[in-house]
Formats: sequence, structure tokens, C-alpha cells
Amino acid sequence: MEKFFITLGRILLGLYFLYPGITKIPRYEFMIEYMNLHNVPFVDILLPLTIVLQIVFGLTLIAGYRIKESALTLAALTIFINIGMHDFWNVYPGTDAGHEMQNFVKNLGIFAGLLVLSSSSNTDQWKPFENLFQKI
Repeated sequence: MEKFFITLGRILLGLYFLYPGITKIPRYEFMIEYMNLHNVPFVDILLPLTIVLQIVFGLTLIAGYRIKESALTLAALTIFINIGMHDFWNVYPGTDAGHEMQNFVKNLGIFAGLLVLSSSSNTDQWKPFENLFQKI
């Protein structure tokens, strides 16, 4: 059962990053405006970087490849996003501080899950593409 749950948790965390990474692409202009609203610097660099990190490391978590490195990279990204985008302590037009605080706390839970996953990378779990990646 442990193998099933840790594999399922890893895949769900991967999906949690993969889906938003993909959906940022058609909503690119909106994301730029939202990041600018929150006074995030270097939006032209950080938005494409975020998209790539979310998609690539979301997929590597799903595939079970380099779990520790993927989880720690996404954990760092989550903290940066939390501080820059879910800064409930600041007031912005058209935003709800309560909703931002909810996202902030939720992301702390995601962060914690990624830390646990990074420390369990040697725990027995299904890695469907493990043999494929060993040849690369």
C-alpha cells in the first residue's frame, strides 16, 4: 500500500505543476499583467522560466525521474511564487487578501509535500519510465 500511495502522491504533485504550467501559455498576457500587478521584477524572464520549470519538473515527477531534484526545484519555485504572487499582506486593486492568504497557506502545504517527497526518493515506488531514462 505504501508503494501505491507514495506513487500516487508523486503523480498528483506532478500534475499540480504540469497543468498550471501548460495553462499559463494561452493566458500569457494575463499572467504578465497579474505579475506586474504584484510588482514581480523581471517578468519577461521569470514567466517563461516558471512555465518551463512547471512543465518539465511536473513531468519528471510523474515519470518518477530524478524525484529528489525535481521535488526540491519545485519546492523552491513554490516559495518564490508564494512570496511574489500570493503576498496577502499587500493590497492590490481587484484582489482579495483572504483568497491570497488561502493560496499562500495551500502552497505551504504543497511545499511541505515536496520536501517529504524529496526525502523519500529512495522509497519503493513505481517508476514507469525508469529504464528508459537510465539509457539517456
